Amino acid sequence: MTTVPKAIAQWHRLVTARSVEDLDDLLAEEVVFQSPAVHTPQAGKAVTKRYLSAALQVLDNDSFHYVGEWYGQSSAVLEFETVIDGIQVNGVDMIYWDESDRIVRFKVMVRPFKALQTLMPRMAEVLQKLAAAAGPDGL
Repeated sequence: MTTVPKAIAQWHRLVTARSVEDLDDLLAEEVVFQSPAVHTPQAGKAVTKRYLSAALQVLDNDSFHYVGEWYGQSSAVLEFETVIDGIQVNGVDMIYWDESDRIVRFKVMVRPFKALQTLMPRMAEVLQKLAAAAGPDGL
């Protein structure tokens, strides 16, 4: 059995706890977040934390689970499944980390298209709420 890399073990703890409390410790300052719903990469810890927080709220329900994991030297691909409003969502998280086990890149891919159409407005709504709660600087 392959040993789960430290960054991925930490990510799993966050997902299982449905808590973003330790994201600050897990994300590198220069982390980049990529999503099928946003055409440009989102750079920086604050914006990545906001996107991952929203994703945990939208995707991480009782049906969410990882169905496969593949590890490289400093990267991993985690395949997930969940159901949102009766729509089956299948996707992958591609996670890259540095020598300090901090995430430097987090890329999400979602299929089928109907799932992405279902997720986009939900993510937008949660992101707006998180930005409003963060205050005028958006952080």
